[in-house]
Amino acid sequence: MSFSLRGLARVLVTLLMCVAAFFAGRALWSHYMSDPWTRDAKVRADIVGVAPDVSGLVSEVLVQDNQPVKAGEVLFRIDPARFAIALRQSEAALAGGRATLEQAARELKRYEKLGDVVSQQKTEQAQLALDSAAAAVQQATAARDLAKLNLERSEVRAPVTGVITNFTVRPGDYVAAGAAKVALIDTDSLRVEAYLEETKLNRVHVGDSATIWLMGQPTPLHGHVESIAAGIEDRERTIGSGLLANINPTFSWVRLAQRVPVRIRLDPAPDGVNLVAGMTATVYINQGNNNQAGDRPQEAKQETKQKTKQKTKQDGASQQNGAPASPR
Repeated sequence: MSFSLRGLARVLVTLLMCVAAFFAGRALWSHYMSDPWTRDAKVRADIVGVAPDVSGLVSEVLVQDNQPVKAGEVLFRIDPARFAIALRQSEAALAGGRATLEQAARELKRYEKLGDVVSQQKTEQAQLALDSAAAAVQQATAARDLAKLNLERSEVRAPVTGVITNFTVRPGDYVAAGAAKVALIDTDSLRVEAYLEETKLNRVHVGDSATIWLMGQPTPLHGHVESIAAGIEDRERTIGSGLLANINPTFSWVRLAQRVPVRIRLDPAPDGVNLVAGMTATVYINQGNNNQAGDRPQEAKQETKQKTKQKTKQDGASQQNGAPASPR
């Protein structure tokens, strides 16, 4: 009897282990194949290439590598003495143009007072001189404004709040207008982009909450799905020399799911978490946890119920009064 009970116990334990293994395998399969999560995610940020608007020698550098800066803060200056001299020259040219304009105005006024004593040709020449002097003053004013703008732009400022990285500008360097010299990471644009397989996109919705684990960081981050990419590159198709589609004739029997970028807006990070653009992350999308989108259906349902009740009351009142009920 003891042998049979022992054998039955072994069978039951074996069956329980098989059932547990089945459900564990099923859960793992569902987690890896169906749940919207991925290890292929990156911390990203907008990189602003700060370029000077004027050319010249760098006379002063006010920041250093990996330094946080605020929008409008001066990063370095480009030979302000040269641009100050150009501004004084333009102001002197403007003053001379104004003097010439006043002289031309006085000449024309004097000729007009003389009347018939002065020939019509002299009067017209005086009017032409006045118009030319006025145009010269406008041109000198524009040159003065440009010189003032160049002097202001000789101070290269940070366009956004962020952190300077890979900074190599030194006093004495020559910088050219329009050539980016500073890489500025916009810290306000820090986000996570998760590259989810296309088979999992039907379980991802804008507004869903997300949990992010950064590689090497024990504290998880939280965020919400902000947007889903509307398209990705088709590597099997190119444009031929005749502007016609060029399709790769080979076809792989093993079809891998394409990965689509999903942009995740980060919630405020806990203290001690240092976000660096380019870090690797693991992202899990919490299905059905959409705070913004989840409240709207409930409100819509309540509004629909209220309208239905009002409609029913109106139909009942119409039937009591002998009027036909309104069609639903």
